[in-house]
Amino acid sequence: MRDPRIDRALGVCKKIVAVFANSWKKKKALAKAQEQLNLPQHTFITECPTRWGSRQRMIERVLEQQKAIQQVLSADRKQRHLVPTWQDIEVLESISKALGPLLEFTDALSGEQQVTVSYVKPVLSLFNSEVLAIKPDDTELTKQIKQTILDYLNEKYAADSVDKLLGLASTLDPRFKHRYNSADKIPAIESTLKAELLGMLNEEENPATSQVPTADEDQAEEEEDISEPLPAKKTKKSFGSYFKKRQSGKDSEQSTVEKEMQSYLMIPEMDSDADPLEWWKTQEVNFPRLGKLAKKYLCIPASSSPSERAFSTGGNIVTCHRAALKPEAVDRLVFLSNNLKHM
Repeated sequence: MRDPRIDRALGVCKKIVAVFANSWKKKKALAKAQEQLNLPQHTFITECPTRWGSRQRMIERVLEQQKAIQQVLSADRKQRHLVPTWQDIEVLESISKALGPLLEFTDALSGEQQVTVSYVKPVLSLFNSEVLAIKPDDTELTKQIKQTILDYLNEKYAADSVDKLLGLASTLDPRFKHRYNSADKIPAIESTLKAELLGMLNEEENPATSQVPTADEDQAEEEEDISEPLPAKKTKKSFGSYFKKRQSGKDSEQSTVEKEMQSYLMIPEMDSDADPLEWWKTQEVNFPRLGKLAKKYLCIPASSSPSERAFSTGGNIVTCHRAALKPEAVDRLVFLSNNLKHM
């Protein structure tokens, strides 16, 4: 949102950070003031446009060191005008109060080592009900910021295709299932899951045979055609086959799918801190087809942060001094860089 009060307060923050970053005398004076005022010995954080949360952390650090900043800058006649006014402090506190709780959620949704897509609907629900809910002690600016963020997020994830994907992922997460799906959309989600499960059953019963035959296979088929057909071996009918229930293939598939779905939904939800992938690893024996669907949907990242990190890694590898690397070598180096740091 565009607001002149916010623009001014952020401009003051950036100038303060620049002053202390470019002067060793100011750094020394800041450390002395922090010691006198019993403040943490922290340096200032510079905002980076490509690093989410850096603006919020910059604001928090300026508010934390407010008294030390005032003491150091007030002693310098040339930079005394950079001391934040009470209006600037009020604006910065309003921004920090609205954006501060979002940092932890954003970091969690941008992770690569855990399931993130199934968290989106629960997080949106939490934002609307608690985190970004309007509180009596909120300033008008804080209320405006919260409402602007909520309107943006609700509109961003309101598309039918996006909402459907998030609903499927949330349902396949044993921590949430249908808890955050609206009642009117649950039937559509379950019918989509059943359709995909039926498709899996059909593939298992009728595996694709569209592979291109090799030369040896063609020759073997020709030889089989030339040779005389062998008489079919007569199989003996077992005694138990007389009592086997006759059921159409389609009804049997539908029944199998519905039983697997209902059995999964009837199991109590697992702890929200547990790893859903570990749960599916142990329970895939009981829900083999739902387990495959869970792998399909839960592997989707909730944000583009992982791919952006890969691009950043590639930019650090392919520099002006290493511009002759072959694409295969770049792929291997990016792979090693992204995987070795997690070991």
